[in-house]
Amino acid sequence: MAEKSVERQFAESLDVADEVVVYAKLPRGFYIPTPVGHYSPDWAIVFHEGRVKHIYFVAETKGSMESMSLRPIERAKIACAKKLFSRLSDGLVTYDHVDSYQALLNKVLR
Repeated sequence: MAEKSVERQFAESLDVADEVVVYAKLPRGFYIPTPVGHYSPDWAIVFHEGRVKHIYFVAETKGSMESMSLRPIERAKIACAKKLFSRLSDGLVTYDHVDSYQALLNKVLR
């Protein structure tokens, strides 16, 4: 039996999560222009208000949370995306990279 991809496992966890109102896999055509090239985050997630500290979350799923295992260009694009979402959303939208739904919960739970 083949091992499930990180994105597949993440989607399956989102499907059954009580905290999640709705989520979407962002299409390839959605991108953020950065100084180091276009960047396309993976997910947009909306949580039930009151259950988490961040209601709106944009996530990049990576197989490892170790920043050293990311290519330098990936690290730069992720850093740019964090700054952009922070400035544009006035704190309403949180962006980060995660390797699992549990890692996401660790970032959003009160």
